[in-house]
Amino acid sequence: MLRPGDAAPSFSLPATGGREISLSDLEGRKVVLYFYPKDDTSGCTREAQDFNALREAFAACDTEVIGVSADGLSSHDKFKTKYGLDLTLASDEAKGALEAYGVWVEKSMYGRKYMGVERSTVLIDRDGRIARVWPKVKVPGHAQEVLEAARAL
Repeated sequence: MLRPGDAAPSFSLPATGGREISLSDLEGRKVVLYFYPKDDTSGCTREAQDFNALREAFAACDTEVIGVSADGLSSHDKFKTKYGLDLTLASDEAKGALEAYGVWVEKSMYGRKYMGVERSTVLIDRDGRIARVWPKVKVPGHAQEVLEAARAL
């Protein structure tokens, strides 16, 4: 797992809005990468809605918020439309960024083991270094906590 002070792994991923998003394009800004398991599931929907509700506050402190999952862009587009989200969602179907950030992990449900995204958030400072990591995120109150950390940077 990444630690504060580590260089943030670079990435370049297709994102909603028909664009490609990369860490190098965001140089000089603070970046929140919130990694989530699956579009349109209860916890992931709540988390996206919470970050979406705070998007203007994040923008006011020069922080870009990007949701990242292994879902494809068509799934992201449907998810954004269904819930009126105005967030950038990036697709990592190849799982390169998910692995680089240590969030593609073995999970277990009802005794069955499988690979999936561990809900986690990473705050990256203006210099491209990890400022804070939230592993195994519990959704209630999380987006507000991340906003407070971004404001303090």
